[in-house]
Amino acid sequence: MHKVSLIISVYKDVESLAVILDALKFQTYKDFEVVISEDGEFAGMKAFVEGLEHENKIVHLTQPDVGWRKNKALNSAIRQSAGDYLIFIDGDCVPHHRFVENHLRFSSKGSIVAGRRVKLGPRYSRIFRKNIQHLPRLEKKVVFDFFGMRKDGAKFYEEGVYVNPETWVGKLLAKRKFRTIKGCNMSFFKGDIKLINGFDEDYTLPAIGEDVDLIWRCEAAGFSFRSVKNFAVQYHLHHRENWTDNSHNERIMRDKMREGQYVCKNGLIKY
Repeated sequence: MHKVSLIISVYKDVESLAVILDALKFQTYKDFEVVISEDGEFAGMKAFVEGLEHENKIVHLTQPDVGWRKNKALNSAIRQSAGDYLIFIDGDCVPHHRFVENHLRFSSKGSIVAGRRVKLGPRYSRIFRKNIQHLPRLEKKVVFDFFGMRKDGAKFYEEGVYVNPETWVGKLLAKRKFRTIKGCNMSFFKGDIKLINGFDEDYTLPAIGEDVDLIWRCEAAGFSFRSVKNFAVQYHLHHRENWTDNSHNERIMRDKMREGQYVCKNGLIKY
């Protein structure tokens, strides 16, 4: 079996990270390390991690807070992770208890495995935060309380419906064509991401650089995409979102696509 590293991208939100780490205790697949990839040193995060007791090995990586540099933090996590298979989540997304198991189930060399997430409303987010010790029960509550979820303002409810991949429905869904990536729910072999030199650190603003940019680069490298939608479910905890203009990142990506620069120059290795 592969050595697995679960990489969690965080920025100051200690409370949500604590919820995620408690949720990880329910994973059906247990043998993985947790890499906390922190973009921006925060004393509260350091104190929290130093006081942690967890059944999984915890590695905490951080860097100075000088603006958005998530891709740089992710590349550091890739370099220092012990796993040969890497699973990525964000620090505001609680994974379903079969999350790691199903990412591994669909893993294969030369493939990017990607899923989605249901965005919980404020009430359901509070329920998850306060009752994470009952995670399997909460997972069922999400599925069976459609109207309550909608009333609470949940988005992408259908992404929160878990399907067992071993059932006939699951086997049918596993044949879906898939060509989208969410940086909060994806996985691949370390050897594969090295072929395109990791994440492109030329992106210094949120969005596109840590996921959309990977799509065309991975396609150019000949990788395939496999969906774990409804198999590797995530529950995104509600918080105020700061939307940014993507036009700058879009221009960067278009220029790189035009030049065919799918192996980035400012990645794991600096060319």
